Amino acid sequence: MSKNVSVIVTDDLDGSERAETVSFGFDGVAYEIDLAKKNRAKLEKALAPYIEAGRRVPRGGRRGAGRPGGSSADRSDVRAWAREAGLQVSERGRVSSDVIRQYEAAH
Repeated sequence: MSKNVSVIVTDDLDGSERAETVSFGFDGVAYEIDLAKKNRAKLEKALAPYIEAGRRVPRGGRRGAGRPGGSSADRSDVRAWAREAGLQVSERGRVSSDVIRQYEAAH
């Protein structure tokens, strides 16, 4: 005897069919929601200005790894700011804690 099993994914907001799972993150928390085309388009439209202005983080959230208790500031942003502020900073390697403190105070 054989069986056919059908799985129908429905939109988590309005129950409409043909939904797909959408993953997104906010404030360090990952979320998934099943959305049909109409609600997915609404989500994309709402998030578009934030996505456009934001920075991509590598998968796995490794950004900031190895800096326990340290700043989560993006080092390339700190270096660019420091150069504009007339501070001496190396192209690569460690950024001094003093420069990072000044960057955080300015932002």
